Amino acid sequence: MIRPAMLSILCSSALWISGCANTPVPSASVSNNDGANMTGTAAASSVNAQAVNQLAADFVRLSLEAGAHEAGYIDAYYGDPALRQAAEAAPRSKAELTQAAIHLRRTAQQLQQQSRDSMEQRRLAALSAQIYAAETRLRMMQGETFRFADEAERLFGVRPILHPLSDYEAPLAALDKMLAGGGPLPQRVEEFSARFTIAKDRLQSVFDKAIALCRAKSMAHIAMPDGESFLLNFVTDKSWSGYNYYQGNFHSKIEVNTDFPIRLPRAIDLGCHEGYPGHHLLNMKLEEKLVRGQGWQEFSVYPLYSPLSLIAEGSANYGIDLAFPAKQQVERDVLMPLAGLPPAHDDLYWRVQDAMTAISGARLTIAQLYLDGEIDRATAVALSQKYLLLTPQRADQSIRFTEQYRSYVINYGLGEAMVRAFVEADGADEKTRWHRMEKLISEPTLPSDLLR
Repeated sequence: MIRPAMLSILCSSALWISGCANTPVPSASVSNNDGANMTGTAAASSVNAQAVNQLAADFVRLSLEAGAHEAGYIDAYYGDPALRQAAEAAPRSKAELTQAAIHLRRTAQQLQQQSRDSMEQRRLAALSAQIYAAETRLRMMQGETFRFADEAERLFGVRPILHPLSDYEAPLAALDKMLAGGGPLPQRVEEFSARFTIAKDRLQSVFDKAIALCRAKSMAHIAMPDGESFLLNFVTDKSWSGYNYYQGNFHSKIEVNTDFPIRLPRAIDLGCHEGYPGHHLLNMKLEEKLVRGQGWQEFSVYPLYSPLSLIAEGSANYGIDLAFPAKQQVERDVLMPLAGLPPAHDDLYWRVQDAMTAISGARLTIAQLYLDGEIDRATAVALSQKYLLLTPQRADQSIRFTEQYRSYVINYGLGEAMVRAFVEADGADEKTRWHRMEKLISEPTLPSDLLR
């Protein structure tokens, strides 16, 4: 989320989705022919296990203290509550934490060089990358700024190569022909999409069904921990459309924003993305396999601004197509009747969805232009209306998200493209794709591990 030799191929195939990325292959990365054995062959022995575990404990403390300085920095924590209480009660200063991060990353790199065990090397490589992201975010908390691409690379382990907005003119023209008629194209798209709005009194039943379908599809391929569960709530006044708050003990709180009318495509999309095989499943597998299975406490804390987010958002987005390669049939035969919508009798509904996906990469370019100071906010909103075909209100929400989360926006489309390229490499069949997906979300995976 593509070996340099594959970069031009991926750029072509993912042109309209996400742009491309440059990511160096770390020395600890282990190549594989079928993508199923990401761990490689274990070598002689571990380095001092106590030193590695102490590093992990120091990282958890560092993360929790950083979270005391910035609301939302910690996306999930399910370790010892006393550690969080202590961190919040007496956090070190941001400057002190920055220096601590530099020291911890140096320690992680030294331990990684000494280790001869491939999985331990991957663990230490992941720790090093997470710590580097923490150092970067702490610098940002103190007012330091980075160019969009530099910030993305430091936080998420990928340097995006974005396409000029002119590259999206062709798919816009194709969509213009699809929805021929009077009025501006954004207005025509909004009017067409409004025909597939889920009534508020049907939201619960439609989303319950969609999530159940996503869960059943995922369970057929990936074993779930006993007692896993989630709670679904509908909320307002958010910059995002959906969010998963992982609580630990294999439980999540999933929230869906109803600030704007919710269209039918969001049911399956959010069900898979926030639930199965998306965020809920990834967090459960990390807890099951790494925190409980290996005793790696660093995975009990999830800093939002870290390489793990590219893996999380990329796998969650790709999980929609993995679970429902024939999404059209499920929407027509199951969800449309449940939502009280007349089933579509042609494929225009789905062709419009595909066309909207083809222009979604423009969001990254607009974010880069705005955050790098090349355009002002009003222009960013106007460009979002033009290239993303959003209403003024939805365009404003999109820019609010960019202002709040900044370069985090790369993790969706770019992460999806990288996960897809890895999982589907060599024409993998369905069984292999699901096996690769499970490995990807159950191990200490970095964006560079997706390179082939």
